Amino acid sequence: MDQFVTVGEEERNEIRRRTGYQKIVDTCAQAQRDDLEWLWVDTCCIDKKSSSELSEAINSMYEWYHLAKQCYVYLHDTVGDTLTHWDESMAIPKWFSRGWTLQELVAPNVVQFFDQNWECIGDREQHASILNHITRVPTETLKIGFGGPRPSVAQIMSWAADRTTTREEDRAYSLLELLGVQMPMLYGEGKNAFRRLQLEIIRKSNDQSIFAWGWSKKTGLSDSFLADDPSWFRDCSSVISLAPDEFI
Repeated sequence: MDQFVTVGEEERNEIRRRTGYQKIVDTCAQAQRDDLEWLWVDTCCIDKKSSSELSEAINSMYEWYHLAKQCYVYLHDTVGDTLTHWDESMAIPKWFSRGWTLQELVAPNVVQFFDQNWECIGDREQHASILNHITRVPTETLKIGFGGPRPSVAQIMSWAADRTTTREEDRAYSLLELLGVQMPMLYGEGKNAFRRLQLEIIRKSNDQSIFAWGWSKKTGLSDSFLADDPSWFRDCSSVISLAPDEFI
């Protein structure tokens, strides 16, 4: 908010007219109604011009969401409680197609959904069945997070299969904390970010489901044991990782 403090009145008025500004104001109002003293919004609480701050935020965001008392999800393209009555003929809110929002959905203990008028339309646990259908995230995970059996690497990758990010590298970076790994951010590396992510997982984990992405006409033939991007794991939502003593 330093930018807001140092600009002139005309520029302040221009900032006030921005959609993002109003969302922050409305978020603050909801936090006040919930008697919350502190609020964190990624769009204004990370200095993206600072590579060190951005890297720290990316590698810490999952924990921040997990420790939050509650997380607000603002569905700007939704009016009323469409989640309760959602079916495949209806458009999916864009929030569910973004790469970074996957950890926002899974990490917090409490997630509340709001429509474009800031009317509360339920929470994650209440809509777990529909959310499972939309996101592939298991109902149990939506209800209790990673407190139960931890999903396999392939399963987590499948949740991100159809999600998009503005920058190609963020398809990998947005999965770091969900997969329990950390690595440097190297914007400009393109698809190599996802390759580095897989190599880091292999180095730190014995979960061999990372090799279960398989082959399809869409992926085509590959000369590597690594997948090109999360979409190659699209059909892996049921792939589980077994401990040696669980084999029959």
